[in-house]
Amino acid sequence: MDVTEFGQNNSLQYCFPEFNSSCRKEVQTGPAYTLLFIVLSCVSVFTVFLNLLVIISISHFKQLHTPTNLLILSLAVADLLVGLFVMPVNIMKLIDTCWYLGDVGCSVYPVIHFVSGSSSLFSSVFIAVDRYIAVCDPLHYTTRITVCKTALLIILGWSFCLFYVIIYLYFNEHLLQIQISTRCYGECVLVIKYSWLLVDLVVMFLVPCAIILTLYSIIFIVARRQGKAVRAVTTGASNKQEANVSIASSSDTKAAKKLGTVVFVYLACWIPFHITSLSVESVTSLSIVWIAFGWLQLINSSMNPLMYAIFYSWFRASTKYIVTGRIFENSSSRFHLFPENF
Repeated sequence: MDVTEFGQNNSLQYCFPEFNSSCRKEVQTGPAYTLLFIVLSCVSVFTVFLNLLVIISISHFKQLHTPTNLLILSLAVADLLVGLFVMPVNIMKLIDTCWYLGDVGCSVYPVIHFVSGSSSLFSSVFIAVDRYIAVCDPLHYTTRITVCKTALLIILGWSFCLFYVIIYLYFNEHLLQIQISTRCYGECVLVIKYSWLLVDLVVMFLVPCAIILTLYSIIFIVARRQGKAVRAVTTGASNKQEANVSIASSSDTKAAKKLGTVVFVYLACWIPFHITSLSVESVTSLSIVWIAFGWLQLINSSMNPLMYAIFYSWFRASTKYIVTGRIFENSSSRFHLFPENF
């Protein structure tokens, strides 16, 4: 027997040595994988930390209890799930080929993954609708969009995403099947059939994205028209109420542009995945392309709170109160955060 071959067989490891049907264990080592592990782990921790700041800020400070911020809160919760569950599992799958979370984990993980992703997109749709009404019908915005209505809409959106994912994961075997390979114990491979990709592309991507792009196109057209009106009113109008309405509309327009940036970054992170997934008849979770563009999606959950930190003074102010511990003061929920009007 060749010495090299003997050495390789001697070092052969299994995921679960106590089981005869255990899968072979392949751990990726070397400086490149070590660096990748450290970087991605930092991204995961960073994602959890920043989205927790967003969630605590909007939940705690009463100034931030607005319909728009509730939608941002919904988006942050979805991103938190990604950083807390989806990213760590993906890191584990990159470094080690074994699946250690069992059959239940193999069934639950795709649900968390798909629900968090679809809920992010639906939150983005709701944000677009919210900004559309705020910019295009500012006089009736406060009566048409309330905190209670927004909370109900968020609950319905998350419920629909959960229902959709469960139906296609567990009640329609012809479209998608999750299987733990019978070849060996310790493997969890997600197999997605091409027909499901087409259905998912339309229902959970093309339709929501078409709504988002249409609404923001209208918003920016109206914003340009309102910009001219604001300049005219503020310089020569004698009607103080009319001037205030125009200034408020201008503020809503600025908020729409900022949130529009968040939405378009989201689309830029997700479009490559959907385009690539349609280029093959069968896609598995072990595909290199799937992994690469899957991580591009996940990193979007880290970028959202970063953009809040860049765009919003209220987030920077609330973060300062949280980090310094002033949030534990009795009257901290009523602190003035100097938020931008949106």
